[in-house]
Amino acid sequence: MLYTPKYETPKYETPKYETPKYEEVTYAAQPYSFGYDVQDKESYTDFEHNEKSDYNVVTGSYRVVLPDSRVQIVTYKADANGYTADVKYEGEAKYPEYVESQYKSAASYAAPAYKAPEYKKPAYTAPAYTAPAYTAPAYQAPAAYPKY
Repeated sequence: MLYTPKYETPKYETPKYETPKYEEVTYAAQPYSFGYDVQDKESYTDFEHNEKSDYNVVTGSYRVVLPDSRVQIVTYKADANGYTADVKYEGEAKYPEYVESQYKSAASYAAPAYKAPEYKKPAYTAPAYTAPAYTAPAYQAPAAYPKY
């Protein structure tokens, strides 16, 4: 008697998904305050920023030193009516004075004094070709097979 195994097909149930419910989450405004400043002499970076907020109004200011050495100060306020900013400048713009270059112009230089290299014509000789000498191969007749 031969044994044959019996296999049952596995039964899978289709997963059931619920439609997600999206609700907009709103959080009450929180008061905050922060401030920072950066002064780096090597990169000439100098700025500052301060801001604070109560529940409805955000106020702050930032200050930055401009490349022309003036200081720009911006004071701002943001509330239900919008954003308003007051921009002020301190100091006077300074630009470096023009200084005549200490280097000579290209026209005042003399042409380089060097001798141009002399190139000789290459001395190639044509190779001498000779026709190959072939001799016909010498064939020997095969020896006769012995008779049996």
